Amino acid sequence: MAQILFTDVRPHDVLVEDGRVVPLERRTEGCEVVEAGGLLALPAPVDAHVHPDKTTWGQPWLSRTPAQTLRDLIEGDVAARAGMAAPVAERAGALMDHAIARGTRAWRAHVDVAPVYGLSNVHGVREAARAREGLLDVQIVAFPQLGLLSMPGTAELMEQSLKEGADILGGLDPVGIDGDLHGHLDLLYGMAERHTVPLDIHLHDGGEQGVAQVLEIARRTKSSGVPTTISHAFCLADREDLAETLAEAEVALTTCALGADPVLPVGPLLGAGVLVGLGSDGVRDPWTPFGDGDMINRAHLLAYRTDARTDEELATCYEIAAHGGAVLLGLEPARLQPGDPADFILVRAESMAQAVVDRPIPQFVVRNGHVRERSY
Repeated sequence: MAQILFTDVRPHDVLVEDGRVVPLERRTEGCEVVEAGGLLALPAPVDAHVHPDKTTWGQPWLSRTPAQTLRDLIEGDVAARAGMAAPVAERAGALMDHAIARGTRAWRAHVDVAPVYGLSNVHGVREAARAREGLLDVQIVAFPQLGLLSMPGTAELMEQSLKEGADILGGLDPVGIDGDLHGHLDLLYGMAERHTVPLDIHLHDGGEQGVAQVLEIARRTKSSGVPTTISHAFCLADREDLAETLAEAEVALTTCALGADPVLPVGPLLGAGVLVGLGSDGVRDPWTPFGDGDMINRAHLLAYRTDARTDEELATCYEIAAHGGAVLLGLEPARLQPGDPADFILVRAESMAQAVVDRPIPQFVVRNGHVRERSY
């Protein structure tokens, strides 16, 4: 396999062979050389929570309707998507292409499953992902956006989705949406155990109601061994005391640093050993006009929302996107060390901390050891 040497790179030159970083002393004669001109190498990030079936990326502007509650947003989403002319595969594919160009190596994609949609969203996102195989790894979460128990027929569709393109089962506010904590979790964990798949549960419910659900999810995760992620978990924003409980149960968390919503206390969580990933959530969809699928931008938002100031705090926000996301999705972290997968980006910055603040566009995107994108 031909080698590529990226030279004049911060913090060190990188030699790539057969999709892996290899020691510099293994350089052979005739090795291709890419002069990086002092660019900084960063591990390729992972978007650990994105909703590509909802996106309007690349489509005409969508004006959003006012919404006061989560249910308002859900109902507005259904109405808006009924009027979208472009198929899911086209819209999701356009966002994938943008994410690839900005260096993202993998997605955990939450895709709506409900009687009103059937499995069309799962099929569309999987079609787009197959067309970009080798450029972007995509895990699909079958997500009951309209309710699991409260929308009859959804549970059966979710189970069927595992045969037709989904990899993971999702949940949504067992109390706030379905009104039945134990019924919702009984169904989810039962399906997950039967099919040996992980769970990723959206939890928007706040306060003690949200905390009670987190504790029950942690209990069931520990007793069942089903790998479980809680997404958003707004109720944990001021509950650093639960970090050790989550770590002991091996419950992972994802945050998206959204608008006015609470953000996870990532420092204490990481300190306790909790796995934390970072995601885009909705991108230019009926819920929000914001988002761009660029994980450097998302790391910047996380740093801003958590008041990161030191180089270490700023770098941690990017590492959550890169390494936290990779571990969450079961990928090898790309730490730019010999033996690591050659998935990295080259940007104009002196350090990871500066990259988080400046949000540079990658000049090179390297995926599986190949230069996939170059920007000048």
